Amino acid sequence: MSRVKSIALLRRRADLSREAFIDYYETRHVPLIRSLLPGIVDYRRNFADFDGAYVNAGAAPFDFDVVTELWFADRAAYDRAMARVADPAIGARIAADEENFLDRSGTRMFLVEERISAI
Repeated sequence: MSRVKSIALLRRRADLSREAFIDYYETRHVPLIRSLLPGIVDYRRNFADFDGAYVNAGAAPFDFDVVTELWFADRAAYDRAMARVADPAIGARIAADEENFLDRSGTRMFLVEERISAI
């Protein structure tokens, strides 16, 4: 399989409730990203629920609220999407929208190589 997966760890703005954060992301930001980056073949948001989360002693505190997965058909599709994000007009639209619900200083985005274990 040649699909490429990018993960983003994102933090909500401190003044937003979890519910307001999720609502804005789902109803406003997702449609914007879908319209600007047509090469995405799968787009998943995994909203963290830290109540009762298992934490190793001495572990760093959680500093994100959602784990976002963006799937692309292949590396070329990912590269095309990132070139669109680098376009000043498109990048500015994304950044302006992110200011409405994200603490952008905490954003971390990276590519992963996913492995699936047989059960």
